[in-house]
Amino acid sequence: MNDSSSKSVWRDRALLIAITLSSMLAPLNSTMIAVALPRLITEFQTNVAHASWLVTSYLIAMATLQPIAGKLGDRWGRRSLILGGLICFGGASLAATWAPTLEMLIGFRLLQAVSGAIAIPNGVALVREVVPDHQRATQFGLISSAISLAAAIGPPIGGVLTSLAGWRAIFFVNVLLILPALLLGWWAFPRSKPSASSRPFDWGGSLLLASVLASLAGFLSQMRQGGLPVSPGVAVAGVVALMAALFVYEGRHPDPIIQLRFFRKRAFAAASGAIALSNLAMYVTLLSLPIFLSERAGWMDSQIGFVLAAFSGLMIVGSPLGGRWADRWGRRIPTVAGLALFTLGLLPLVIQAETVPLAFLLPGLAIAGSGMGASMAGLQTSAIESLSPKEAGVAAGIFSTSRYLGSIVGSSILAGILSSSGNFHLVFWMVGSTAFLSVLVSLGLRDRPLSEAQS
Repeated sequence: MNDSSSKSVWRDRALLIAITLSSMLAPLNSTMIAVALPRLITEFQTNVAHASWLVTSYLIAMATLQPIAGKLGDRWGRRSLILGGLICFGGASLAATWAPTLEMLIGFRLLQAVSGAIAIPNGVALVREVVPDHQRATQFGLISSAISLAAAIGPPIGGVLTSLAGWRAIFFVNVLLILPALLLGWWAFPRSKPSASSRPFDWGGSLLLASVLASLAGFLSQMRQGGLPVSPGVAVAGVVALMAALFVYEGRHPDPIIQLRFFRKRAFAAASGAIALSNLAMYVTLLSLPIFLSERAGWMDSQIGFVLAAFSGLMIVGSPLGGRWADRWGRRIPTVAGLALFTLGLLPLVIQAETVPLAFLLPGLAIAGSGMGASMAGLQTSAIESLSPKEAGVAAGIFSTSRYLGSIVGSSILAGILSSSGNFHLVFWMVGSTAFLSVLVSLGLRDRPLSEAQS
């Protein structure tokens, strides 16, 4: 019994390490490429608008495909999808090192995003299935901390590798994460039979959902870049028409990808709404602060980097702590408290951004970062627990899509405000209001899974 128990413990640890490593791939590659963009523009003799599709197409694909991939995992099992996604990500990364044109590089980046979108929600769902509920938020907190760390170290890693060996070298970093994740996952991921279902898979709904999210994200992205091929009214009408077609089609399908009943679950709707709002506020803060401090306050790059480190560094620390608290005190209290701290820490920017001294700005951003980090595990755990384990994949996918859409919408609004008026005061008021709204929405979370609350 002792040998069997010990083997089970090591298998669970290997499973969690493999999922953590696979979850780090997406944020690492989304931030690492940003540093290499100037070198790519020069080598491929292109412009910023074209090169930015290396980032934009990646984010759109990640936001679009995760609910579909999660639904496939709910039906077909998670092991093969996660391992296949990791292999495909590795192949796309190695192919990207050879890409002779910008168009081919964008294609390989898109393949990376598709692979990541397959692996990530099914990894989250596997944690939901394997980890006991009294330890679940702690594990999600550790994974969130690793994701934040990957996003933070992406730019310096990208900068060093690009300077020493050229932009192609940054794609080799993925092998260091993928190989151990594959080896550990091959041993630790449980084998499961596909779930028996007489209902056909919702391929039509998958296509419509992908069209809606890609059109919305593409519309916002093109607005940000000021290059819409049609009038804004026509573009909005097209997106609305696709949404209407999706809702009508899904309402008639026996097993739809997006079931409106998911959002009738208070905890799921609250978690999805709160992550979208808080991520919008966080992303706008990260994007706007360097511009504001450089243009308006005349700060040096080193000073700006120090300020952003106070924000992102405390997120890394706050995530595992928030996970432990969510397991000890329930999901709602630590999450609401974390988002309240996030909002409180942003107040110096909201009240008087132009004249706020460093002595107030740094502690404020540290409080905001720690609060944002502390809220992540509770939000994710609450969203995944609000639906049955058989629907954990699609729940994880929709939750992740909400996070990405918050980032995409936030960056688009920021670009619209700065291009039209350059009013940073309005930007930070929007950030503070959105953060406060996320606190109110998070009040709808449950402390524990519904089955436990009723028992």
